[in-house]
Amino acid sequence: MMRRAMQARWTGTIGLALTLFALPRTAPAQSGGAAGWNDPRTRALVEMATRRRAEQLADTGLVDYRANARGYVTFLAQVGDGFLETPKLVKTDQLALEVYWRAPNLSKQRIIGRRDTTLLPTDIQYHRDHLGIVQNNFPDFIRIGEGDEVRDVPHPLSPAGLKLYDFAIADSVRIRAGSETITLIEVKVRPKEDRDPRVIGAIYLEPEGAHVVRMAFNFTKAAFLDDHLEDLAVMLENRLIGGRYWLPNRQEIEIRRTGTYMDFPVRGIIRGWWEVGQYEFNVAVPQQVFTGPEIVSASPQELKAYPWPAPIMDSLPPDIRGTVDPDIKRIQDEARVLVRARALERVYPLRVSARRASDFVRVNRVEGLSFGAGANARLGSRIFLGSRLRMGMDDHHQLKGLATMRWEQPSGTRLELFGGRDLHDIGDQPERSLVFNSIAAQEFGSDLTDPYNLAEGGVRFVKRFGLTDLSVGASREQHKQLQVHGLPVTGSFDPTPVVKPLIGNRAILALDRALSPWMGPGRLRFEARASALRTLEPKEFNDMAPGGLMSYRGSIGIEHRTEFGSSTLVLRENAAAVFGDTTLLQEAVYFGGPVSLPGYGLHEVAGKYGSSTRAEFQFPVPFIGIPLGRFGRVPSRAKLAPYAGGALVGGALACSNANGRCPGLTEGFYPTAGVGLLTFFDLLRFDVARGLKNGRWMFNVDISREFWSIL
Repeated sequence: MMRRAMQARWTGTIGLALTLFALPRTAPAQSGGAAGWNDPRTRALVEMATRRRAEQLADTGLVDYRANARGYVTFLAQVGDGFLETPKLVKTDQLALEVYWRAPNLSKQRIIGRRDTTLLPTDIQYHRDHLGIVQNNFPDFIRIGEGDEVRDVPHPLSPAGLKLYDFAIADSVRIRAGSETITLIEVKVRPKEDRDPRVIGAIYLEPEGAHVVRMAFNFTKAAFLDDHLEDLAVMLENRLIGGRYWLPNRQEIEIRRTGTYMDFPVRGIIRGWWEVGQYEFNVAVPQQVFTGPEIVSASPQELKAYPWPAPIMDSLPPDIRGTVDPDIKRIQDEARVLVRARALERVYPLRVSARRASDFVRVNRVEGLSFGAGANARLGSRIFLGSRLRMGMDDHHQLKGLATMRWEQPSGTRLELFGGRDLHDIGDQPERSLVFNSIAAQEFGSDLTDPYNLAEGGVRFVKRFGLTDLSVGASREQHKQLQVHGLPVTGSFDPTPVVKPLIGNRAILALDRALSPWMGPGRLRFEARASALRTLEPKEFNDMAPGGLMSYRGSIGIEHRTEFGSSTLVLRENAAAVFGDTTLLQEAVYFGGPVSLPGYGLHEVAGKYGSSTRAEFQFPVPFIGIPLGRFGRVPSRAKLAPYAGGALVGGALACSNANGRCPGLTEGFYPTAGVGLLTFFDLLRFDVARGLKNGRWMFNVDISREFWSIL
């Protein structure tokens, strides 16, 4: 039995969702002068287009047709603040359909081939209408998800829609249709009242007959019947068949779904991608074909016997992960801004909040076992209040926490005031997920965090440019060294790192961008930070660093993943440098640990400047398959990941370890080599590595780094 429309229960925690979209490449034509909203020329054009839709091809001599459709429905997961990371493919279904149509408006679709591959455990279910195509550019009232997601939204090109929407002719565009180039008129569509259930987007019309060639639109927030829906984007494209009929050619739809219970940065995405062809006209389709539901499926035996030409992952279109035609992306982005604006206007009462699972409970050497919680509230449409608190059981029950007040625009641009106190790691990169670190710290005294006390208050402005976050900020900070208070079940904790106590002012500039690489399948992540710290000399703290010290620091991180069939090459580079005063050890550059430098102690390698490089090649190997019931089956393969790299550091540090731990290695190149094994849908990773210069053997177990931000 089908469950609620596109209801995704990902690993049984946060309800995620669906979506679909895509589009063919187009070349924009030279702009003409854009018409005004609802001017006579525009109204005449959309009224003609509305009449064309109403004709339902009745005057063309087309009685019926048969066609074939081939497509994919994919479920992807996206995590991390700002959702800058490329979505991770979780499950893909490939489908083959027989499509039938008969005048005036009878439609039937029969699934004759279906196969899937599961890359992460999921029991996601799809609504029936997500497994087929859209006929005749939707009826006069649009329903999606069998009415559970969107229900009875007026179509812009319908008698009701002409009264409920504004229209404006924008620039013309050219698209390729086979060997021909067709010039289309882009008509923008917006609701007269965007608080009602409506669509937002654009319709592309053939200028002579006002036939609909392409539609690209989203829905207003009021149209969504499920609060978990973030947005729903649709693209329909028709093609002139036989020189007479504008019929479905390509369709894409995307539904994005996020959880509303917490602030976990987790998004579920379902994309549908369809191509329709092999039309046969006036073939006397029997009337009985159209009885029953519009979309039906062949028997399991027939579905399994369908002759697919290639393995499913080899045939998956490269743009299924989100490459979008620039013209269509512009329309979708404009629509999504309006959708998010209405979403932000919903006022929520005070509610429990968390950004990751470890916000509730964690273990480290300073606090021992600690418990925490958070709360969020919205004041009006754009003002957000947030807070979180945590208290350790072993560090004299000292409170840590953060309070924020944020003004946010629908585009993602925000201005934030913040203040609080927490533990801050001395390294540039996390070395282990907080969940696994808590287990290792409690049981074995293995804590791969290196914290010092950071109390700060300040302001931050973040500007969102597509997949780029540019942020500037200023804050007043106080740093203090911490002491070990926790007691593990076995073993003992290392001392905390030596830091210089200080009070100072910091200015920071940061750039965070996720990119699709310019060549080959894969992805690129780029992050850069620069800051300037000036110490103050408060008279009430005699042990603080003297006032007037200046420290300038810059860092950069790059990760590039390139896919070669079922194998992946991963390249990582992280570099940093500090200038000015060199007695502030917390500003230095540190390497050592499973991520930054495997085979060396935690932050054992340090200097005033340095870089860490790692090259890893992941390829499949046979493994043991494990059934997981409705969540799929653990594939009977794993990935072996040999890697090599090293860290180059320079600039000696002056450090006394009388009250803490100092780095032991500096000024030189420290090579490393190891091998990883990725199992259980590539979620669980085992590593063995060796530091090749004054290093050691290292063994580590952890979850995939892509999910650390929510753990």
